[in-house]
Amino acid sequence: MTGSAGDDELRPPGPPPALLTGAAVDALRAGNGRAGGVYLRSGTPGVLRLAVVTGLPGPLFRPWWRVHVDRPFPVADVHRTGTPVVLANATDAMRRYPQFAAGLPFQFAALNVPVVAEGVSFGVMTALRDAVADAGELLAERERLAEAANALAKALLRLEAEGGGTVWDDDPLCVRPPATASPPGRVGRFSWDPASDTVLADDQARALFGLPPGALPRTLDALARVVDPADAHRLPDLLHRTAEGRPCRSRCAAGGLRLLELWPASDGAPGAVTGVLLDPGPGALADGAADLLPEGVFCLDRLGLVVYANARAAELLGVERARLVGRPLWDAVPWLSQPACEEHLRGALLSPEPVHFHVRWPGGEPPPFEGDWLSMAVYPGADLVTCTAVPATRMPDDSAPAPEDSGAPPAEDTSTAPLYRPILLAIALTEAVTARQVSAVVMQELLPAFGGRRLAIYLLQERHLYLAWESGFPEGFLAPFEGVGLDAHLPGVETLTTGRPLFFDSMEELAAAYPGIRLDATVGARAFLPLIASGRPVGSCILGFDRPRSFSSEERTVLTALAGLIAHAMEKAQRYDTEAALARGLQQALLPRRLSQHARVETAGRYLPGTEGMDVGGDWYDVVGAGDGLALVIGDVQGHGVQAAATMGQLRSAVRAFALGDHPPEQVMSGTNRLLIDLDPGQFASCCYVRLDPVTGRARAARAGHLPPLLRHPDGRTDVVELPGGVVLGVDPRAHYPVTELVLEPGAILALYTDGLVERPGHDIDDGIAALRAALAEAGSRPSGPLADVADRLTVTARHLVDRPDDIALLLATRPEGPGDHPGST
Repeated sequence: MTGSAGDDELRPPGPPPALLTGAAVDALRAGNGRAGGVYLRSGTPGVLRLAVVTGLPGPLFRPWWRVHVDRPFPVADVHRTGTPVVLANATDAMRRYPQFAAGLPFQFAALNVPVVAEGVSFGVMTALRDAVADAGELLAERERLAEAANALAKALLRLEAEGGGTVWDDDPLCVRPPATASPPGRVGRFSWDPASDTVLADDQARALFGLPPGALPRTLDALARVVDPADAHRLPDLLHRTAEGRPCRSRCAAGGLRLLELWPASDGAPGAVTGVLLDPGPGALADGAADLLPEGVFCLDRLGLVVYANARAAELLGVERARLVGRPLWDAVPWLSQPACEEHLRGALLSPEPVHFHVRWPGGEPPPFEGDWLSMAVYPGADLVTCTAVPATRMPDDSAPAPEDSGAPPAEDTSTAPLYRPILLAIALTEAVTARQVSAVVMQELLPAFGGRRLAIYLLQERHLYLAWESGFPEGFLAPFEGVGLDAHLPGVETLTTGRPLFFDSMEELAAAYPGIRLDATVGARAFLPLIASGRPVGSCILGFDRPRSFSSEERTVLTALAGLIAHAMEKAQRYDTEAALARGLQQALLPRRLSQHARVETAGRYLPGTEGMDVGGDWYDVVGAGDGLALVIGDVQGHGVQAAATMGQLRSAVRAFALGDHPPEQVMSGTNRLLIDLDPGQFASCCYVRLDPVTGRARAARAGHLPPLLRHPDGRTDVVELPGGVVLGVDPRAHYPVTELVLEPGAILALYTDGLVERPGHDIDDGIAALRAALAEAGSRPSGPLADVADRLTVTARHLVDRPDDIALLLATRPEGPGDHPGST
């Protein structure tokens, strides 16, 4: 037995909503995630329940509200074993938890840590974020998530000691995540204290309620009658429900259509309510412009609430605009509440890639457009999900049950593929640089438009075909085809050698054309497309479909044209990959394999290349013996590619030569500047040069347009070292580089770095320097250890960035503390 009504009456209520909502937001932030949540023990033994979630609409994830602790599920394993479970991507999830991956087959990473205090396991905290290549890249996020889980566990332990409830038997609280940007409309804030029946509001809230400044009624009933006289009970009802501990969200007719969000006040009187009134409108001009679009456009927040819709969207969805905005999508448009649509929307909420699918008009009244199918696209964002809808002809409905086998051949499926314009793929391919990125674009843009489920792209190298990308095929199925020669009797080869696309409406047709060929399925259809660019063979592309289907002449024409676009993109990507490999090899050869050492100085350097798809840069660092001292050097050549790497090598050699001659810093800078001008590579470079006396700690530094160093003092103070500096190298042959003196005390850390570590598009570089300064102060305060550990901690965030646009170089130096060490000691 799982309990009785009497048990429920005796059991204390669950944890306060304010505690849980705060914990969910903490999980979201700790994991740099798209969603965060907490599972807690329930009143049913052996069952965990989702108590709170932020960033995802609860109803859309109802199958995951309850988890049995003995099931092979990440949350269950964490609760049962007390060990964190980190899944880096869909492949990792499928390998370790196939049931979980089958239910949520999207590219995202999941971090799960136990909520445990003093041996008591209360549940599990989880965060969902963008996928990464390896779980090792999520160590920092896992540590932060564990800290947040520990804080929640301690709070629950105190609550339990005070007689409060720590189990959860209700539906989950659904919390809107903190916005990453300011809301597009006006926001007003107000509060209500039920004990005194007092309403307080700021001026913006009064305006949104449609009241003049200072005219806010002081009681709830008075406010309700003024705001919505036709339906005066709604606002008090919402506020009373919230006072009981249930955050809620609704539309409000105050002063026009408004979105109302309420939650229990965490720092006010018991039962107090805090509210936000939002005018979601994008503005009259933008609204009018959107109404001119032929496509339907509507936006959802991260909880599934429709916050904007243009007139065309309301028309295509068959819902009045006023009844669409401010309501959850599945409430406003019930006929979209079908498994296929929900699956696509879950995918858009969990992963960064856009989702494309088709949905059929439900019947009954004739649709308000030609045909009976809508082509939908969903574009995920940090705060909003943007959806488009356009009329389309019929697509195969994979969600419909298969017809009973009657012995008759399957009905042909037509599709909207002819409506797919090649320009859409061409635009998407302009952003793809590497062969892998081109393949990903084809997967995201081409397959959904034609209803495909499998993709393989082969590239030609030395008269053999090698697999560059696969998706949807059984594991290991394509292995025997790896490296096949151009004389093989295979459709993927013959489509390239003949230049003709091959289409097979069924697997039986494919097997008849190529007797003995190995098949991955007994049912389906296949298209083999030659990838030929400017008359040169590049490779072949295979599209797989799960059902038999015919390919119309128009579809064949479109697919052939798209194959040409893919071939040109692949050819460009191969050239890029070749140059990038050459540049990276050159740069790695030019960077120091080991740093010059001194008994009284410890150094550590780190170099991180830009992420895949970016050209290699010209960042470098070096430590060189200079007389009886050391020269610490860091620099950054403007530009990317082979030329930048080559120029970097020349500059590094020049600086080393000057340093080995123990020239003063100003002469090193001036001499290197003149050399770069004489070489005339069409590039300039920044550089910072520090000549350090290891015995006294005295240093003389010169800077050429480079970012200022950071200095962490032994007592933890961390300063930006203000070096006057001169212009970048390679611009002015008469440039002067002043020298600044400083002291590196025993235990202090000097940090030299390039802009890739502190600069992000759309962010002030000063903010990046301040963040690095704080990180250095915190990293240096940990128990003593190798300087390399500090370097790793300073670059851990950068290592996890999937969109790192620039190379990063970091050089640290310290004089270890020891008996008798002090500035000026011998």
